[in-house]
Amino acid sequence: MPRRTTDYRGLTEQSRVRLLHAVQRAPARCLKDLAAETDVHINTARDHLRVLESEGFVFSAPVDTGKRGRPPMGYWPVQRSEHSPAAQERVEEAGVRGDLLRRIAPETTLDSALSQTAQHQLDVLYEHLDDAGMDPVIDSENLTVQVKPCIYQTLLDADCPEVCSVHAKLVRQQLEQVDGPLELRRLHPFTTQHSCLLVLDSTEEPSPKVQESDTGVSGINADQSDTNLESFARAALQRVVEPTAGPSCQLPTGK
Repeated sequence: MPRRTTDYRGLTEQSRVRLLHAVQRAPARCLKDLAAETDVHINTARDHLRVLESEGFVFSAPVDTGKRGRPPMGYWPVQRSEHSPAAQERVEEAGVRGDLLRRIAPETTLDSALSQTAQHQLDVLYEHLDDAGMDPVIDSENLTVQVKPCIYQTLLDADCPEVCSVHAKLVRQQLEQVDGPLELRRLHPFTTQHSCLLVLDSTEEPSPKVQESDTGVSGINADQSDTNLESFARAALQRVVEPTAGPSCQLPTGK
């Protein structure tokens, strides 16, 4: 199937994922520092950051160094859509498409019990995951999102320990780009060899709709450290690839 013009390129290169992770971990750094940390040639890093910025993952702005001359450009992750014209356009288009679908096919769309802002948050999240090629299936009643195939699996197999953290932060940021009650609560990486489960929470609900025992697989809180998220994902992948290996994922998962 041909790629749509809105499909992401930014997440298809391992070096871009490393650069995005570096920006997420320590915002406001300049090109030279990001290139050095990620071991990417400065010209290649410049091109990769340009792609990430054009797709609404990062934005750049001058950094005041207190020195004379032209200030260098620093890079930040896009956490609010108003920080990036590309992100703003995606948010607006996702909302328009979601509203249109709810009008013409209400029986096939999101849970009508959700507030309009929550529906728009799911519209934005769905568009992000779909454009990334992750085939999202949203259960709006239970606030879960099944994604498959996991586009990060090949990066996990490589020496790229930050990809699960990048994934979690991107999902959180997509939800934050629209004011609303939904937030990412837990990740269930590799529920099968080629799929993962995202569990959301709503501040409009008195308690989470989905408990750990409901999913049938172990998960991890989305705000865990980069190291814990990646270690958990590796163990989960090993569990589904080698089902006779016995229990794994022994990291603390609750708050």
